This record gives sequence, structure tokens and C-alpha cells, in this order.
Amino acid sequence: MKSLILLLVFAIDALAASIEDCPGYTASSIVDSDGTLTADLTLAGDACNVYSTDLPDLKLLVEYQTETRLHVKIYDASLDVYQVQEHILPRPSSQNVSSSDASLKFSLTEKPFSFSVSRSSSGEVLFNTTGSQLVFESQYVYLKTQLPKDPNIYGLGEHSDSFRLPTVNYQRTLWNSESPFIPRLSNLYGSHPIYLDHRGNAGSHGVFLLNSNGMNININQTDAGDQFLEYNTIGGILDFYFLAGPSPTDVSQQYAEVVGLPAMMSYWTFGFHQCKYGYWDVNMAAEVVGNYSTANIPLETLWGDIDYMDLRQVFTTDPERFPLHKMRELVDTLHQRNQHYIMMLDPGIHRLGNYSTFARGEEKSVFLKADDGSDYRGVQWAGEVVWPDWIGPNTQDWWTDEISLFFNPDSGIDIDGAWNDMNEASNFCPNVDCDPAEEAKNGNNPPQPTNPPRNNTGRPIPGFPPDFQPSSSAQPRRFRSRQAADGQMKGLPDRDLLTPKYRINNHRGDLSDATLYTNITNADGTYQYDTHNLYGFTMITTTRNSLLARRPGKRPFVLTRSTFAGAGTKAAHWFGDNNSTWSDYRVSIPQLLAFASVHQMPMVGSDVCGFNGVADEHMCARWALLGAFMPFYRNHADASAPFQEFYLWDLVAEAARKAIDARYRLLDYIYTAMYRSATTGAPIVNPLFFIYPSDSNTFGIDTQFFYGDALLISPVVDDYSQSVTYYLPDDIFYDFWTLEPVRGNGTQVTVDNVTWTDIPVHIRGGTILPLRVQSANTTTLLRQNNFQVIIAPGVDGKATGSLYLDDGDSLDVGENKSDISFTWDGTTFKANGTFGYSADVVVESVVILGGNQPTIREGPWSIDEPFEFTSS
Repeated sequence: MKSLILLLVFAIDALAASIEDCPGYTASSIVDSDGTLTADLTLAGDACNVYSTDLPDLKLLVEYQTETRLHVKIYDASLDVYQVQEHILPRPSSQNVSSSDASLKFSLTEKPFSFSVSRSSSGEVLFNTTGSQLVFESQYVYLKTQLPKDPNIYGLGEHSDSFRLPTVNYQRTLWNSESPFIPRLSNLYGSHPIYLDHRGNAGSHGVFLLNSNGMNININQTDAGDQFLEYNTIGGILDFYFLAGPSPTDVSQQYAEVVGLPAMMSYWTFGFHQCKYGYWDVNMAAEVVGNYSTANIPLETLWGDIDYMDLRQVFTTDPERFPLHKMRELVDTLHQRNQHYIMMLDPGIHRLGNYSTFARGEEKSVFLKADDGSDYRGVQWAGEVVWPDWIGPNTQDWWTDEISLFFNPDSGIDIDGAWNDMNEASNFCPNVDCDPAEEAKNGNNPPQPTNPPRNNTGRPIPGFPPDFQPSSSAQPRRFRSRQAADGQMKGLPDRDLLTPKYRINNHRGDLSDATLYTNITNADGTYQYDTHNLYGFTMITTTRNSLLARRPGKRPFVLTRSTFAGAGTKAAHWFGDNNSTWSDYRVSIPQLLAFASVHQMPMVGSDVCGFNGVADEHMCARWALLGAFMPFYRNHADASAPFQEFYLWDLVAEAARKAIDARYRLLDYIYTAMYRSATTGAPIVNPLFFIYPSDSNTFGIDTQFFYGDALLISPVVDDYSQSVTYYLPDDIFYDFWTLEPVRGNGTQVTVDNVTWTDIPVHIRGGTILPLRVQSANTTTLLRQNNFQVIIAPGVDGKATGSLYLDDGDSLDVGENKSDISFTWDGTTFKANGTFGYSADVVVESVVILGGNQPTIREGPWSIDEPFEFTSS
């Protein structure tokens, strides 16, 4: 750690020394209309060409787009420098507000050019480049802003560091990379160049740089102790969106206005999911489902990792271990049990002439090309592979056809969602000197199956058809597989696309190491050098479109490992290939907070109990409890890891039953929060300072969080501990498990004897919780259960809450939805709102917390119409 910091200090000092002599730019031809400012920026002296060639002529565009959003764009006058394509990430429309009506104010200094952004109301400076020169070169762009002392900065993901970012000698590198064991202080699977700056009573603001190029973002102090943040990109333009807040929640919602509101998820996706790389045949997969049922642990969705494929080729099944007819039986059985099935789709396509997915792709010319016009080749699970060009003109149709054919409900596998992995993209070729064919051979890719085929497990599997039972005499059925120009903002010419002089600190090494070579040209003339961080984003966009074509009118579910800004509009995300350690258990909380509250990706979670390594019984019990209070809840392990299904330990099974019981009773509550996220951008999970923005004690907390805005989750985080110390703000809370009032005093609270099957959860005073009266084995059955409403009066004796209901799966529910508001004024409870969805259930009772014991008001009341009562 010390050597890394020293290296970073040296690199920053060396950089500062090398750019101090750069001349910067001079602003001229300034045109300042009421809501827009434009200017020319001209190199103010001799070019320094510190890392590449200085661009002599730039343009400045400033737009007051809304009252709370300011757009500042610095770009090349010739429009040759790469800009993120608008069809990939559409830009927000501008309302062209008057600068006098805007919450933010833009100011500039003409020579040397610098600018600042401040609050119109208070004059507080939020972003200020004064004192440093803008450097804009063909392969290096540098901009530095001042920060207040000891700032509270959040975001700049994806990372596995603390939620509130360190402010001394800290660097965030953005370059999407496969990252086993989610290393600390490293670039990971996604890039989100957005940060939230929280200044307590002065408010919060956000800064989003729309740039997909690799970059180092340094946060540090000068020798004099002055705080700063600096951008060092290897290309692209400076395309900033400044978000005024002033509350942290406002910033999150304003960011959603820029990159898009998150996709609404189906009700069933909030159930519990189980996966493992290593379910080596369809019988084992079925037995896992049966074992969960026998253990009385609800299982909503089973996942198929690459085991199901024929020699790791997407859109195939192993004809002996996962025969198509039996896969269809598996999925049909799951659906009859109101359960679901999701399968893996990797981007690498096996380069094999008689593999029809490859042949059809070749015919449509959908693969990335090398300089000589041949398919660019790499290595992934299937061996030597080629890579779809997701922005090519024919790729969407080809991918949709492959998905529609293989997942045809009548003749194929009727999946409920798709899982896009390895899409950073991960390439088993270690560097640009790789021979893909030789590398695949030496790496034994694809590996031959090591387990012999079998008719069944030799053990009964409750609830599955005869083909899965030991008495079955059915023989595996053999079947024939179906697989037998200038000014266009596409990137400057004459660049070193493999090893630029300025080096970002990619933890895998050079830019092209273990990924697609960055000198590869996309179909539209752009380069992977500029679009690398968009590869996964464009894949999930294509997959989502294909699933919509397959099931029009239904919400598609896509899970992705690689992300970019705006990915929440397309998919859910899991935090990648973590480790079965207490450290990774803990770090899942800051990961959750960053994605759900800052990056606008609500449907997120970790691989519960860890993906790599050996899961420990006590750690897994804790993780089963914690994971139940994250939006995406899945147990998943690597092929090299032992099995870790919850039912394998009595202790973990008990913890899981308790956790899932609470999660399912609360499912409509978090589904309502999902709806708010999808329609307003309000976070589905809240850091404590989002709820208590003036309480400085909350600013650094990343071992607690609010699930929704009403439930405070305070898990045990120390290794093998049954004690937890957590913070309770100055407010009234209620123990979720006992319903007893607990007065917070803005202090730390230590609780001992927290058993391995317990997790502290508190209801925040002033909120109203809708719960199902009991849990169920599936979310389909859960929707048939009645409601109970819990009123948790605030310090003022009042409370509010809401409940959103619809059919749970339609893309457009129209008027068939209910959005119900609950209010309690201390004596009268009211349920009002819109009631367009017929739920066919009732509110059985309303529980009013406080006093010596809760007061229960018995119903029933229909949930399909307004109701109220007054309690004496």
C-alpha cells in the first residue's frame, strides 16, 4: 500500500512538473446570450505537446439547460475528436432557461482561460479551474478543479474502496476490466465519471463528465494543503453536466435526467436467486431446486452458467449433460412451480465454420475487424473467438434472431432473462503479442467435460418429472444441434492506439491487455481506444432490445457485469467476481451505496457468500442476512469453489429462512421504491446522509444504509463477531423485529449478543410500511397474500408512506396501476391516491407503533379504493 501511494505521489508530482509550462488557452469571440454562452479557445502560446499534440483551436459551449443543470462543453473546433455517439447515450434536451433563473452560475476568465461554477443563491464556488492550465492534446486532456478542505466526495465508480473517497494521494482509474477478487484501489468492471460533492448545510452538487475514454482522476492536496481534483484522460472531450442539488437526493434525480431513468424491474426479480458455475448437468440443477424446497427456503430463480453450453459455445447446450428436451422439461417444471430461469450469454463467438451462430454472423458481417479486414480474433471460454461489433448495422438483427431461435418457447429454452458476462470485454489473450489459436490450445479452452453423462442423480427430486427421477428408464435422446470522414467526431487520425504516452493505471497493464485490442476499428469508423468502456453497455442495449422483440410488452431482465453511465436504463448489475471473505462481505455495502444512490443503477447486489474461495458458515449466514436487504439477491460461486447453497449448513439455512421471510414480506415496499426510482430517479437505497444531510456524523458511514427510505440496516460487520456498533441519528426509530421504540441521539450504539441469524433493522420514525401479512415460497404466491400496514410515528407524531401496485411484469401498464399514499396525523389514518389495479387482496390490519405497546386496528379494508379511520 505504501509503495503504491509513493508511486502515485511521484506520478502526480512528475505530471505537475511537466504540464506547468503548457500555455493554456485564450478565450475570444465570446457570445453571451441569456441562456447560452459560446467562445473560441485558442492556444495561448507555443505548444507543449507534453504527451501528444496540442490542439490549437477549441470551442466552448455553455448551456443553462434547466434551473438545476448547467452544461459546459469544451471540444475541438474541427469536430474530429471522438465524442460518445448520441444513439448510444442520448443527450438530455435543454429547456433553455434564463441564466438569471438558474441555480448555478458560470463565470470565465479570458486569459489564461479558466472557469468556475457557483451557486446563484449563495455565491459558493462548486468547481473552479483557476490557477491551472487547460491541456487539450490529441491523446491527453487535463483539467484541474479546486475542492474545499476535507471534502465529502462520492462516486467515480466502479471501485471497491470506501464510499466516501479518500482525499489524499487517491486515484480513480476508469477503464473497464475483468477484475477477479475485486482488487482495491483499482479499476473494475465499469466506468461512471460522476461524483457527488456533499457540503453539509451548504448542500450537495454533482459533476458528470461525459467521456468514455480511459482516464485517471486524482484527488489530492498541494504542498500548501489546498485540495483538488484533476482529470487526466487519454482522449475525448470535456463534456460536463453540473447538477445543482441542493439535496443529495436531488443530485441523484438530476443525474437520472441526464443519463436516463432506470429500467423498471419485474416483481419476480426481487425474489431470491441461485447460481453456480459448476452445476455440471441438468440433473444437478434440478436437484438444487428440489433441495431448496425440501429445506423450506424460497427460491425464485435458477441460473444457468456456462456449464450448460456445448463446449462453451453460446446458443448451444451440451447434448449429453444438458440435452435440449430435458432442459425444456426443467424450465417447464420451474414455470409450473411459478419459478424462473435465466441463462448466460457471453460475447465471444467461437470461430468455427460449422457453428451456425458464427456462420450467420459472418454472413451478416457483424464481427469486429482487424486492419486487414479479417475478423479480429481473441480467446474466451469457447476457445478462439470473434467479437460482435454491437454498433454495427446488422448486429442487432443477428443477435435478435439468435436469441429468438435458441430461446423459442415452443422449440427451445423459454428463459425469463439473460445474463451478459465477460463483456468489458474480457479476452484471455494477455497482450497484443498473443496468437489466439495457440493461446486457446495452451489454456485448454474450451475444456472437455470431466463428468460423465448420467440419466439422473440417483436421488429423488421432489416436484420434477420422471426424467429426473432414479426410477426413470428414459435414455438420453440424441438430437442434431442447430449449431452443425472528417468532422464526424469519430477520433483523430495518427494516434498511438495501443500505448499512448500518457499511461492510465489499468491494473491489468497496457490498454489492450486481457481485453479487445484498442486499435480495432468499429463499423462506424470509431476505435476501441475510444469506445472500450462502452462495449458492455452496447451489448446490454442489444440484448435488451432482443428480449423485447422476443416478448413484446414484457419487461426484459438483463444482468450485466460491465457498465457505463446510463447502464441502469438497460440492466441490473452484480458486483463481479468477489471473494468469500469478510472483507468482501463488508465492501458490498459501499458498492451498493455507490451504484444505487450515485450511479443510478438500482437493481444491484453482490454474489452472496462470495464467488471465489471457500465460503465460511458464519460469514455466509451473515451474508445471507445482509444480501436480503439489497435489491438484487443471488447466491453464486465459482466452479473452483465448494458448493455454498444456503441449505448446506443448518445455521445458514436458518438465517436464510428468516432473511427471505422478511424480504418477501417487504417486497412490495421495495418494489414501490423501484417504481419511484424508475419514474423519478429517487434512490432505491439511501446512504444515511441522504436522509440526514445536515448530520456530519453520517457523511462517512458505509457499513449501514437505508433499504428504501424507511428501513435502517445495520449489519454485524466484524469477522466472527456477535457484536455491532452502529450509528443512530437524532430521531425516533422502531426495532423492525420487536416493534419497540428506540430513541436515537446522534451517537454510536453498541449491541452485543447478535446471533448468527439476526441483523439489526430499524424503522425510521415518520414512515409507514406496507407489508404482506406473511411470506410465501414464490413471488407469485406472495401476491395473493393480504397486507398489513405499520405506522411508525415520527418525533412529531406523524407519518407518511406509499404503496405502488401493478401486474408486476408488463412494460406499459397504462392505467392498470395503483399509487397509494398513506398519511397519519396522530389520530387519523388515510389511504388515498389512484386505484387502477385490482389486487384482489385487502389490508387486514394497521399497526400503530409507539407507547408501551403497538395499537392494532383490525380491518379488513380493500386495497382497491380509498379508506381511512380515526383512532382515539
